[in-house]
Amino acid sequence: MQKLNQESFADFITEGKKVVEFSADWCVDCKRVAPDMPELAQKFADHMTFAEIDVDEAREVAEEYGVKGIPTFIVFEGGKEVGRLPSRFAKTKEQIDAFLQDYIDGK
Repeated sequence: MQKLNQESFADFITEGKKVVEFSADWCVDCKRVAPDMPELAQKFADHMTFAEIDVDEAREVAEEYGVKGIPTFIVFEGGKEVGRLPSRFAKTKEQIDAFLQDYIDGK
């Protein structure tokens, strides 16, 4: 999964449908879902592109989007936030999968 930083974030979300995982190296829940992310990115590759951004290295981005807990997944279309899975609901592969599937299904 592509790693973003403060500088590359804006360019990444500008076009198309993108999913950004806000995380950190020290985050236990982020480490728990990390092994599942390649499979999820592959499953939804026809619909969106995935990337990850470290909240400690890109504090301004995390603050701009009001990310309070991690992991938080935000879906962007054309640079605008269109969906969010906050950390309290992003603890398992199944929760993340259901969120992304609901987004694709238009729920």
